[in-house]
Amino acid sequence: MSNPDAVMIFAAGFGTRMGALTADRPKPMVEVAGRPLIDHALDLVAAVAPIRIVVNTHYKAEVLHRHLAGRDLVISHEEEILDTGGGLKQAAPLLASESVFTLNPDVAWHGPNPLHHVQSAWNAAEMDALLLCVPTQRAIGRLGGGDFSVDAEGHISRGGDLVYTGVQIVKPALLERISEQVFSLNRLWDLLIAEGRAFAIEYPGSWCDVGRPEGIALAEDLMAR
Repeated sequence: MSNPDAVMIFAAGFGTRMGALTADRPKPMVEVAGRPLIDHALDLVAAVAPIRIVVNTHYKAEVLHRHLAGRDLVISHEEEILDTGGGLKQAAPLLASESVFTLNPDVAWHGPNPLHHVQSAWNAAEMDALLLCVPTQRAIGRLGGGDFSVDAEGHISRGGDLVYTGVQIVKPALLERISEQVFSLNRLWDLLIAEGRAFAIEYPGSWCDVGRPEGIALAEDLMAR
């Protein structure tokens, strides 16, 4: 059923919400529990043993490039920021897989490996995207409400109390339907929602947003449980 054998880690953001912490480094190099966020993400990835790992970079890219040097992964550098959809579209030839995991590194988890969890529910015959979500009451550090709701068959719609965790399985070739080079994955999700091809499952543990400085202490508390 076209199981994903490649992972895309989104590491190309500006890091502006982290303030002074990203004055000399990109956000994935900010430390949580004594290690950079990118290393925590790579630990999750190692557990699913993908054939290919791609990391995109932009802001303070040289810092991340030095840190990742010698590892079994490929860099997709963006001279101009491409957003999540455009970044994945550029990286698709490097990923070389019909379906791929995507992962945001600026989060923390308490529970099963999120990549394993979403992989266990993936069905390529029925799905073009499968998002891993968590209810707002288990979304630590989340500002604002939820993103999606899910019907009895797992189809997603906009609005509701489910928060997207930054982990999904998606078919990157579908991004060719969008002509722009700079765009959010939300553009693709809206197309797939309209066609009944976008699904979500609930993460059974807890999740923390580490996109702001105050999220670091929250994440460290969560990881120490």
